[in-house]
Amino acid sequence: MDMSQNLLALCFSLCLAASLVHGNSSNERKPYIVYMGDLPGAEISVADEHHNLLLTAIGDESIARESKIYSYGKSFNAFAARLLPHEVERLLEKENVMSVFANTRNKLHTTRSWDFLGMTETVNRRLKLESSIIVGMMDTGIYMNCPSFNDEGYGPAPLKWKGKCVTGANFTGCNNKVIGAKYYNLDNIDPGFQENQSPADDDGHGTHTSSTVAGVAVKGASLYGIANGTARGGVPAARIAIYKVCWGGGCTDMDLLAGFDDAIADGVDIISVSIGGNPRKYFEDPIAIGSFHAMKKGILTSCSAGNQGPSPSTVQNVAPWIMTVAASTIDRQFRTALKLGNGMEASGLTISTFSPKKEMYPLTSGAHAANLSGNNYGNASACDYGTLSMDNVKGRIVYCLGDSGQDYTIRELKGAGVISSTGAQSDTALTTLIPATIVNLNEGHKIDHYINTTKNPQAVIYKTRTVKASAPALASFSSRGPQSITLNILKPDLAAPGLDILAAYTRLATITGEPNDKRISAFNIISGTSMACPHAAAAAAYVKSFHPDWSPAAIKSALMTTATPLKIKDDLSDLGSGSGQINPRKALYPGLVYDNSMSSYISFLCKEGYNSTTIGLLIGGKKKYNCSDYKPGQGTDGINYPSMHAQLKTINSRISAVFYRTVTQVGYGKSVYKATVTSPKYLSIKVVPDTLTFTVLHQKQNFKVVVKGGPMPNGTQILSALLEWNDSKHSVRSPIIVFQPFYY
Repeated sequence: MDMSQNLLALCFSLCLAASLVHGNSSNERKPYIVYMGDLPGAEISVADEHHNLLLTAIGDESIARESKIYSYGKSFNAFAARLLPHEVERLLEKENVMSVFANTRNKLHTTRSWDFLGMTETVNRRLKLESSIIVGMMDTGIYMNCPSFNDEGYGPAPLKWKGKCVTGANFTGCNNKVIGAKYYNLDNIDPGFQENQSPADDDGHGTHTSSTVAGVAVKGASLYGIANGTARGGVPAARIAIYKVCWGGGCTDMDLLAGFDDAIADGVDIISVSIGGNPRKYFEDPIAIGSFHAMKKGILTSCSAGNQGPSPSTVQNVAPWIMTVAASTIDRQFRTALKLGNGMEASGLTISTFSPKKEMYPLTSGAHAANLSGNNYGNASACDYGTLSMDNVKGRIVYCLGDSGQDYTIRELKGAGVISSTGAQSDTALTTLIPATIVNLNEGHKIDHYINTTKNPQAVIYKTRTVKASAPALASFSSRGPQSITLNILKPDLAAPGLDILAAYTRLATITGEPNDKRISAFNIISGTSMACPHAAAAAAYVKSFHPDWSPAAIKSALMTTATPLKIKDDLSDLGSGSGQINPRKALYPGLVYDNSMSSYISFLCKEGYNSTTIGLLIGGKKKYNCSDYKPGQGTDGINYPSMHAQLKTINSRISAVFYRTVTQVGYGKSVYKATVTSPKYLSIKVVPDTLTFTVLHQKQNFKVVVKGGPMPNGTQILSALLEWNDSKHSVRSPIIVFQPFYY
């Protein structure tokens, strides 16, 4: 065989291998994650173990090697590989494999807030301990050239830090504030990945969340003068480690697991994850898996609850070892006012950074500005794309029915501004591309009448201003419970500010993310449970700085039992806000905590039906484990949780639940706590015993709560009660929620 024949044969074999690995349309290999629990002993190479498993499932050495994408082996045992369906089945048969699940894409859950929470600039801090805390951020990266990440006055990274700082495009390195940065794009989902291989934040989300947690104080921070003040994080002395797991196409399971694998091994103290997807079984969910192994190492993971509210049963990130965070409001709003030529004034919730250049502008409506030529398939009154004429829009403010982002259309037609009218109630102010505001239907009718009865109608839209508002309330977009994985655990756990939050931003993106928007700012105002999650993560870090020996469950309990009940509620608020809005200062001294050890979670998982093989893989080591080795999880929920929740199975079900709890004293000296229950007339709640006496620090006491009642009254879905333990110094509160689904 000559050289040309050799090359031809080699090409053929390589092409064949590539075809077998990447597949074709009829037999395509897809990326999966194979999760195997805890790390094996040091004598076992995880990379070899993973290859041998793949070889057994695939049956071909070269394809097995080509198929593997990544081995996780720093904090837990797993690997990612491209597999065919029958190979997935073969792997699931292996005793050392806990789960195999397809790699999916998760979504981001996209100042004054700390003052509102009582965390003023002069709040009591233990700066030396706070400076040793490292918060790991799973997000879109970070923009280092931002004043919030100035490291002036910081010493070197804590000695426990084992992470790295990876450089790349638009990212020249870390400092003593942002001490670590890595990026992951194992599935190459971003088309521009070759140009963006770096931890740099091209989106803004990661910079915003990171500065909310630990940004240094920056005076005069604002978005083009809006929300002017001092921007700072909840723990400004803490360090940040960024793990870029999100790109233009989303945040894949593979990248998330890689971020967790590194963060746990790197030595972070708290992990913040403003990302989520549809709820899955715990060990088929990368965030549940990663946070479980973080918990084993004493690391609390704070996660956003999702932005699918106000619909019920939309909450995400529901594992009991996760702190699941809803979004609440703070005591300010951003309102944009308008004035008509006849003197009428109105205002609505938008963020418009534009100051008017004239006293008045010509005013028209979508109906009057309609494009009368050609085929129009939209509604001109609603200013639908393609329905309006540039000649009729240019230089004018346009009144449009509905609120569907008409600022984009009117800007394309060179309009001067937009007034939208809608009957839908919204609490979220979105940044607009041109001067714009939203009015209610009644005001909209008056504006329309003015346009139709005036020869030369005029209007002006002013720059947004800040106004006081009643708070806290649950943000309308914040996902509500009940959850769908473990029905009798209440999620979200608590709420934190997530509406209209000013924080640092990247200069690699515009403030709206729209490429043709020329506005760049060091700070931006964004809403979402993504913004709530880092508030709670910072609160957890603040508590940890005072109590470095507390477990993740104890820190979460302290934040939950001292939370502030929401001031403003709707029918589903109790299913969406958990224990209430965080109060970090009170959480320092909760009096009692509901703690959970690793064995507590194992007992819970046994109650949930996980078998002894699974439990053994989770715990690791050579010893064989059985659920019978653990005290079984008791009662309705089987876990020592700070809240209590029961879902009824049928519409005629009588209410019957019992919750077994253990509280640990974290205050000093002798104390006597008495139980008080506040409940609706349809519930009978008994606490046994109703008095707990403690004599020493860390003493534990047990009690149970028995909840009884008849079937839910007609039309009632939720019954809410409250248990409070009080010793005259501490108030330890636990919500008790009974939920009745509607059955059809």
